[in-house]
Amino acid sequence: MNFTDEIKRRRTFGIISHPDAGKTTLTEKLLLFGGAIQEAGAVKSNKIKKGATSDFMEIERQRGISVATSVLAFNYKDKKINILDTPGHKDFAEDTFRTLTAVDSVIVVIDVAKGVEEQTEKLVEVCRMRNIPMLVFINKLDREGKDAFDLMDEVEQKLGLTVTPLSFPIGMGYDFQGIYNIWEKNINLFSGDSRKNIEETIAFSDINSPELEGIIGAKPAGKLREELELIDEVYPKFDRQQYLDGKLQPVFFGSALNNFGVRELLDCFIEIAPSPRPKDSDTREVKPDENKFSGFVFKIHANMDPKHRDRLAFVKIVSGIFERNKPYLHVRLDKNLKFSSPNAFFAEKKEIVDVSYPGDIVGLHDTGNFKIGDTLTEGEHMSFKGIPSFSPEHFRYINNADPMKAKQLEKGIDQLMDEGVAQLFTLEMNNRKVIGTVGALQYEVIQYRLEHEYGAKCSYENFPAYKACWVKPEDPKNEEFAEFKRIKQKFLAKDKYGQLVFLADSDFSIQMTQSKYASVKLFFTSEFD
Repeated sequence: MNFTDEIKRRRTFGIISHPDAGKTTLTEKLLLFGGAIQEAGAVKSNKIKKGATSDFMEIERQRGISVATSVLAFNYKDKKINILDTPGHKDFAEDTFRTLTAVDSVIVVIDVAKGVEEQTEKLVEVCRMRNIPMLVFINKLDREGKDAFDLMDEVEQKLGLTVTPLSFPIGMGYDFQGIYNIWEKNINLFSGDSRKNIEETIAFSDINSPELEGIIGAKPAGKLREELELIDEVYPKFDRQQYLDGKLQPVFFGSALNNFGVRELLDCFIEIAPSPRPKDSDTREVKPDENKFSGFVFKIHANMDPKHRDRLAFVKIVSGIFERNKPYLHVRLDKNLKFSSPNAFFAEKKEIVDVSYPGDIVGLHDTGNFKIGDTLTEGEHMSFKGIPSFSPEHFRYINNADPMKAKQLEKGIDQLMDEGVAQLFTLEMNNRKVIGTVGALQYEVIQYRLEHEYGAKCSYENFPAYKACWVKPEDPKNEEFAEFKRIKQKFLAKDKYGQLVFLADSDFSIQMTQSKYASVKLFFTSEFD
């Protein structure tokens, strides 16, 4: 297979949703179709001893939530599929935002009973900002839930999307009988038994055929015909280009837990979803089919293997072919690095690979060279854009609870911050360290990991900050900036890249500062031009 064909057969996407909408379950079922795993593990049930494939950190197993983004790959019908499963919990939103920089399209999972939830709104907004193609999967149809049309209205209104259903449920909850696949014009009947193999589908070229009554009953048949007619009148026809431009979102219905409607989703997805897309760098747009390799680090995971203190940097390949043992330029450090054992992820296994193509995610063993957002190239000096740090919502002083372990604590904090778990600010006045996170649960994760992975103990105390604002003066030498620094010195800190940050204690204080020091610009993300 030649280079262009390899790019065309790749599909790299993320699955996003509110916690508990069934995202990890859907990931499991997709792997099941790809033959990548033999049985799917339930996320919450204690009866099943097998944990979900994508949840590997101890704290995730205890709580039944996904904390870290995992990468899973499998082959299905001549396509190579890379899934980036993201944490839905809002305390880990930053990890998810960064992961969205590495995907070419997204599947949004929505719970039929709860409808659109707050976390989904935030994530979809990030996708809309970047025009990422989205496909919606409405899950848990075997439970009582909202009416299908009401749900689609909610998706349009709350998420600002334009939807078109490509499958439609026949009944819901107790009356749920199956799904009519609008895309392939067939019916898939539901037996409610997830242990069975995938149900046979019945092809229906003509929805008005009297056979329909025989299969689902007269009343449901009549209702289905009416609903399909309504869909025809109300919703736009599916147009692939509009979907690719992020202007139209197809909707599928199903029940991931019962393995129902998942195959329809997958079959349609591999046909319509985009292969790897171009990406902007600070100098130019980089296209996947260029000969020279380039890629960027969107995630770092420390201590994947507790026996070895290793870190894995996840690199999304943007262009060219990545080859094992070939030297590549680490742009920020301006030095060449070679990787003797790059990992690819195949379901739950890591394998060493010799070559990888655009769209693929490679895991590179790292001894501390990488930070999130780093670019690797075959010699060209450029950096990929769009991997910012966001202003944290919570701030706490971090204190060493065991003076004998100061070194371990420092190393642990350093590595966890490189991983992007949270952000570290060092106060200008007294060098005390403040940790900022997007969600409070992160503090538990940090404490747990410092103790279990680095043998260091820490304690926290509150730091009264409301937002972190990155500071950029129009002229660093002018009088106004000097006065700003003098008056605000108690609230000034440096982030880990040495950028100046103003830790404001209220929204009012931010507004006052902006009006009083007009030449000092404040930003809520660390990436600004």
